[in-house]
Amino acid sequence: MRGAMSRATLVARHTSNVLLLGESGTGKEVVAREIHRLSARSHRALVQVNCGAIPAGLFESELFGHERGAFTGADRKHVGAFERAHRGTLFLDEVGELSAAAQVKLLRVLQERQIHRVGGEAPIDVDVRLIAATNRSLAGMVEEGTFREDLYYRLDVFAIQLPPLRERKGDLGPLAAELVSQLAIKLGVAKPAIPRGVLARLEAHDWPGNVRELMNVLETALILGDGKALELPEELARRSRRKPPGSDFKAAVRMTIENALQTTRGKIYGKGGAAELLGLKPGTLQSKMVKLGIQRAAFT
Repeated sequence: MRGAMSRATLVARHTSNVLLLGESGTGKEVVAREIHRLSARSHRALVQVNCGAIPAGLFESELFGHERGAFTGADRKHVGAFERAHRGTLFLDEVGELSAAAQVKLLRVLQERQIHRVGGEAPIDVDVRLIAATNRSLAGMVEEGTFREDLYYRLDVFAIQLPPLRERKGDLGPLAAELVSQLAIKLGVAKPAIPRGVLARLEAHDWPGNVRELMNVLETALILGDGKALELPEELARRSRRKPPGSDFKAAVRMTIENALQTTRGKIYGKGGAAELLGLKPGTLQSKMVKLGIQRAAFT
């Protein structure tokens, strides 16, 4: 995680597009906000758009805006996300959920640095620093033909991989302490200590929902403890004791991929790469690596 934040700090002072990769709940939004905060654009707006939550018919209006009367129900002018982020930062979350048509429109704006409001005639210049995030393997989607290669390379100028919480359980202590402090303020209660037994139970859990799940569990624990202690929900204890279905298979897949990467020193593509060694397409291998939280950099 220190490596990821170091990369975020490094790229913040530039205007290059950034692609944040990682499972849901790993803190991609937090990193995007930190990049913006450290950038020369910090005095301007950071506009966030969840691409997975925009209905297909409203994509252009949401990102590029519309004029009054452009369509039924457009009773006033709407300024889109690109205009609101002018000279600031636009954070496109879940960019892997964009439809094929939306990908074409986004690519055109990134190339031309101009937008057209729906129902408008004159182009509008926009100066936007773009940060995109996804929990999917865009490289794998390009390989499968579901994501445009030219858009992928526009977004993937500087990539930052965020590790899942299960791979950095040494962070659980300080992370839980910080979250408990924030949650205690939110709930208006005193901050309780985190007993070693509670921390051991937290460390025994796999955290499929990552930091977001940890925050929810700690908030529940504060409420159950009536603000005087942390009382972890019983369901967490049951999940921690129970072996997840298919865990042996996942462990075997992880070991196979890691052995291949170790052999090729992190090389994935081309002759002698891990993909060839495993008999997989490079995009398919990268998709599996994202799902398992395997980082290529650890083997280079």
